Amino acid sequence: MKLLVVEDDRLLNNTLCYNLSTAGYTVDSAMTKVAATHLCEKQDYDLIVLDINLPDGNGFDFCKEVKERRLDTAIIFLTANDMESDMLRGFELGADDYVTKPFPMSVFQKKVAALITRIQKQTGGDCYSDGNLLINFSETTATLAGEPVTFTAMEYRLLRVFVKNPNIVLTRQVLLEKLWDIDGNFVDEHALTAAVSRVRNKIEAGGQQYIKTVYGMGYMWIGGLQK
Repeated sequence: MKLLVVEDDRLLNNTLCYNLSTAGYTVDSAMTKVAATHLCEKQDYDLIVLDINLPDGNGFDFCKEVKERRLDTAIIFLTANDMESDMLRGFELGADDYVTKPFPMSVFQKKVAALITRIQKQTGGDCYSDGNLLINFSETTATLAGEPVTFTAMEYRLLRVFVKNPNIVLTRQVLLEKLWDIDGNFVDEHALTAAVSRVRNKIEAGGQQYIKTVYGMGYMWIGGLQK
């Protein structure tokens, strides 16, 4: 996912770019409307984080220009102005969210992750992202907090089953059936237990829990809750 941050406050711009990059996104930065326009002319962005008040124009006009060029680009407005009329104008122009300054960075990252997930579902992208863990099943690549993570073929199959069935108890029997190799190679309970353990070790090192054991039943994907 490629993101563009358009914000004239240098400190906030740097902070946003750092946090989004750490979360595994590819991020470009602009501090003016002109600079942002030049970047958008060179490439497409999946999501633009956009300040309303820019030194050489306003975010509303830029949003309109972006939507005319590429309608499916998502927009999150950032502004110190919490007037209802401005919020309504933003949504009328096609904005996906509206964040009032100041804001907790953790909440902002969750908003971005939720929006990215929605975009991926709409475009049919075979990916998972929560702002911390990013998995591209088509390309068999993954990052955790911006750092590459390596999974085996079985671990990718296991993760795909989990992320496609969030907050649902998956029994060991169901998981074994779904993990049965397409070439008929049998996956036994020991291999399943070992795979779950390896995945946990790789993605839960940062104090977040992704896979919950439901004793006597199986496992549940809970999507990065803090331990």
